[in-house]
Amino acid sequence: MFDVAVFGSLFLTLFVIMDPPGITPIFLALTAGRPAKVQRRMAFQAVCVAGGVITVFGLLGHQILNYLHVSVPALMIAGGLLLLLIALDLLTGKTDEPKQTKDVNVALVPLGMPLLAGPGAIVSVILAVQKADSVTTQVSVWAAILAIHVVLWLVMRYSLLIIRVIKDGGVVLVTRLAGMMLSAIAVQQIINGVTQVIQGA
Repeated sequence: MFDVAVFGSLFLTLFVIMDPPGITPIFLALTAGRPAKVQRRMAFQAVCVAGGVITVFGLLGHQILNYLHVSVPALMIAGGLLLLLIALDLLTGKTDEPKQTKDVNVALVPLGMPLLAGPGAIVSVILAVQKADSVTTQVSVWAAILAIHVVLWLVMRYSLLIIRVIKDGGVVLVTRLAGMMLSAIAVQQIINGVTQVIQGA
């Protein structure tokens, strides 16, 4: 009742796309200045949001996109633009302002979506669920989805230990580095979306 090949293939694909090691500095930057208890809760919330979005799209992905008349490239470009706005805030230091650090639940946006449950992860899950033509492969697909979310939660949950070591100055440095990384991810996502539009024209 379990297909190791299907599980391994989807898990590795989602690991590369969702990038647990790469999300660590971004998570630290976006949650800096909050109590440890709140940060732990936000790590859990982000994973739950991502898992919910991935599950909905895994079950109803094509129907949702078709109903809204939204193409996958359009989803990629929109997600890229949203990430770029967040990256600019990180680079310019706007995340240090009280409004950003205290009032906005970054566990929902951008952490839960589109950073974790981004277009790449959504499309991969939609395709994997479609290809799963037996109970065994379906179980393997959903097990891989669950496993990657557990990994994401563990990485973010224990990345909080880093804050205790690097202190405030280190957090500022990590924030700037995260902004650079996130801007590159955003631009690449936009490029991929535009490229697919051109190829499909």
